[in-house]
Amino acid sequence: MARSTRVFAAVATATLLAVAAAGCSDSGGKDAEENDGGGGGGGGVNTPRMEIAMVTHSAPGDTFWDIVQSGSKQAAAKDNVEFLYANSEKDDEQARLVQTFVDKKVDGIIVTLAKPEAMKSAVQAAVDAGIPVVTINSGAEFSKEYGALSHIGQEESVAGEAVGEELNERGGKKAVCVIHEQGNVGLEQRCAGVKKTFSGSVENLTVDGASKPAVLSGIQAKLEADGGIDSVVTLNADVAASAVEAKDASGSKAEVATFDLNAAVAASLESKELSFAVDQQPYLQGYLAVDELWLYETNGNVIGGGQTVLTGPAIVTEEDAPDLKKFTERGTR
Repeated sequence: MARSTRVFAAVATATLLAVAAAGCSDSGGKDAEENDGGGGGGGGVNTPRMEIAMVTHSAPGDTFWDIVQSGSKQAAAKDNVEFLYANSEKDDEQARLVQTFVDKKVDGIIVTLAKPEAMKSAVQAAVDAGIPVVTINSGAEFSKEYGALSHIGQEESVAGEAVGEELNERGGKKAVCVIHEQGNVGLEQRCAGVKKTFSGSVENLTVDGASKPAVLSGIQAKLEADGGIDSVVTLNADVAASAVEAKDASGSKAEVATFDLNAAVAASLESKELSFAVDQQPYLQGYLAVDELWLYETNGNVIGGGQTVLTGPAIVTEEDAPDLKKFTERGTR
């Protein structure tokens, strides 16, 4: 599609990897498109049936992870994989879920490392049991240390730096960076990246992302208390919607920008309620992770060469919204 998107990392490389991975199977794109992506095997390949589990730090109702799962299910349908999913925002419970899949002796595990220290022993238990692990989305710097094959996602600090640069271009002077999950290293890295490149001032605001009323009231109170804030940066598409509400309720003139996409964000970009968004392509994270584990099992492939397989970041604006809406509506962006 014709896009004004500014890509700040090697997103094209990740996209090529996805295409190459798809080409390694016996099925063409048509088979995958005809399958509803429900997580079952679509008969696209003649390799043995596999079980691949994903365990994330997602809170209930976080639409970002619906998009990740959509990618995983599409790859699973193509690769004759049974895709299993579990999640918990509590780090000890997330680790327990990983151990459950280790005990189940699945063929591969995909995991996020939002709170890496809590996940270390569970990931290493999988590796010690001979189960290959791919990490996605968060904790890239811990992936290799813990024994994972590779990490798929964006470099969060780089993504934050891209936001800081974009705020500079838009003339911002004072920003608030909204952290919706305390202790999440990826979110902290995003805000730190913004501070690194933004020529104005940045203050972090921590809210309870599990409670929409708490998010709304927290951002509204901050905007009412400080009329000098001209930029609000949220780190989650669902939080962005609350930030727009809070801006309107407070009477603030601040621009709202966000990390991550969903259908609501695409619509808000088009209506200019949001000034821009950072796309890390979660669909690609889920798709590539399943495909990598399938390729590793069937052909001994490892992607990334020891480096993070980058799926972002890219800045998208209202100019990109019409095309993005088509993809977000089907749950793939």
